Amino acid sequence: MMRKSILIATLGLLSLNTMAQDAPKEEGFIFTTVKENPITSVKNQSRAGTCWCYSGLAFIESELLRMGKGEYDLSEMFIVHNTYLDRADKAVRTHGDISFSQGGSFYDVIYGMKNFGLVPEEEMRPGMMYGDTLSNHNELTAVSNAVVAAIAKGHHRSLQTDKDKNPLWKKAITSIHDIYLGERPEKFTYKGKEYTPQSFYESTGLNADDYISLTSYTHHPFYQPFILEIQDNWRWASSYNLPIDELMQVFDNAINKGYTIAWGSDVSEQGFTRDGIAVMPDAEKVQELSGSDMAHWLKMKPEEKKLNSKPQPQKWCTQEERQEAYDNWETTDDHGMLIYGIAKDQEGNEYYMVKNSWGEAGKYKGLWYASKAFVRYKTMNIIVHKDALPKDIAKKLGVK
Repeated sequence: MMRKSILIATLGLLSLNTMAQDAPKEEGFIFTTVKENPITSVKNQSRAGTCWCYSGLAFIESELLRMGKGEYDLSEMFIVHNTYLDRADKAVRTHGDISFSQGGSFYDVIYGMKNFGLVPEEEMRPGMMYGDTLSNHNELTAVSNAVVAAIAKGHHRSLQTDKDKNPLWKKAITSIHDIYLGERPEKFTYKGKEYTPQSFYESTGLNADDYISLTSYTHHPFYQPFILEIQDNWRWASSYNLPIDELMQVFDNAINKGYTIAWGSDVSEQGFTRDGIAVMPDAEKVQELSGSDMAHWLKMKPEEKKLNSKPQPQKWCTQEERQEAYDNWETTDDHGMLIYGIAKDQEGNEYYMVKNSWGEAGKYKGLWYASKAFVRYKTMNIIVHKDALPKDIAKKLGVK
């Protein structure tokens, strides 16, 4: 009986093994690159809510590659430091009605390089002040938020001034950021030549006035600029308003002409996953997930992960559906990334190739493939070089 049982068990194992070998494998996505523009290495924002700066400078670094200026690694923390101080000032001036937070917009980078300049990464590295190689702004935020909130809602800001007639709270908030982010260099040497941040920016040949923001919503007239009503647009920068079909034309025209795109999007969707895929499946109700950083993707349920397991029909939104999602806060200003190419899956569906700032995470080592349907529905705004616009669209906007 024992030999018979062993024989039956052995046959059962062989049968299971054969079934496993014969079972069809999940093919998943197979991407073929259609057009790819040069990018610099993938960075990791880690525990800093400053995707706007990582993606904004990724865009600027790609612009320098496009311009034939070579590869640069620019310091995010230099722009972040200056931006935090400006945002603190705005929060106090508006008595706290402008939020003071880590968030920001692509315009903060464009404004920053024009008004503060640029410095190479080696001059101000993430985490350099607390012995790490990655950013961690948790403690900085706890300290700086408390100071700004106290001044914004109190009556302390004009009680005392230093010898330069500046409120002392500004000196305090600057010192806090010096401690956590490092002091901003006034001069530095790069490849044997001495620069100031401003002269370094000028040496790159970049022109901040060449870059424009575009969006697509119906609560403002098309072909006119308006101030996009999101909290992190605290500088009140304007975006040109295009019908969604024309905005999508800008994406393709830019990439095919060799330009990259700074892309602001809602990523709190089931279809945007940690493993390098962003899709907008049809016949699935879009459900907002809490949070917007990389960590919450690890909490997705198995049935939610199936949304990106293989090519499937995509939901192609209308202009009205985009507007409704924006008005209902279903589309939110979550994350900034860089679009640098176009690819196709094995069924011929087109995707945009995306550089993220979550380190070399996921199947594609820090890169994402975002379906055109997802980008059409969930784009908040983009920044492009004005020469990346199709000529007829540039004419409608009055952009020269």
